[in-house]
Amino acid sequence: MKYTILFLLTFSSLFSADLVLTGTVISNNQKMIPARYMGYIKKINFEVGDMVKREDVLFEMESAEFDILESQADLALEQAKLMLEVYQTKFNGAKKEKRNLERDRKLYSKEKFGFNMDDLKQNTDSASASLESAQVLVKQASEKTKQFATIAGYLKVKAPNDGILVDKKIRVGDMVAPGMLTMIIVDMDHLEIEAEVAESDLKYVRRNKVVDVKIPSLGYKTSGYIKAIVPSANPMAHTFKIRIHFEKKHDTIFPGMYAKIYVDLTNEIDTKIQ
Repeated sequence: MKYTILFLLTFSSLFSADLVLTGTVISNNQKMIPARYMGYIKKINFEVGDMVKREDVLFEMESAEFDILESQADLALEQAKLMLEVYQTKFNGAKKEKRNLERDRKLYSKEKFGFNMDDLKQNTDSASASLESAQVLVKQASEKTKQFATIAGYLKVKAPNDGILVDKKIRVGDMVAPGMLTMIIVDMDHLEIEAEVAESDLKYVRRNKVVDVKIPSLGYKTSGYIKAIVPSANPMAHTFKIRIHFEKKHDTIFPGMYAKIYVDLTNEIDTKIQ
């Protein structure tokens, strides 16, 4: 009887153990901010460690080439508008003369009236054609200025979401090219824990399984669940990555913190015994 009780106690303690994994707190929403236009950095509004809000202007760029092209586009639009006004005036004048001629038709002979009417018709048609051409030029110039307005938006780079600026790779006066990494923003409200599981222990983990989480440096304990198992093994260590979702209830939890994950093996072992 004594040995039976000892065996049961040993059996119970053996199968109530947890699989303990070590992991790191990471952000599920890390943004790499690239440059979208070639130019020099004119102004930087935030430094590493600063909190940023969505739509905050992170930095501004200047480009002599862009300034020249923008000025040319604005000038072309003004010239097209002036041409439109001139031809509109000519067209309106020709129409007015035609109405006056028709009103005073009795004052002219049939031949004189016909000659004047043909002349006015030619002037009206010419003014109408020129007016249509000017309208097309204004439309094209307006579209060009809109394009430059869009590019101007590229010169003021804004934050895509709230977060903390964790890395800054530019300084005022630096030349950047399209696609060049300039800053990294980390969302502090959507944190997860990334850990590695040995291939031999992979049978104990599954998606949506509830686990206990601990961040030793803060003495913080909570529960979470396995959000994902990355199906790509480390060929050297034969480990798999898993992502743990947990509720952030502590303002001082930051990406990079050390964490422990406790996976309950009791249910897994009971299932195997049955």
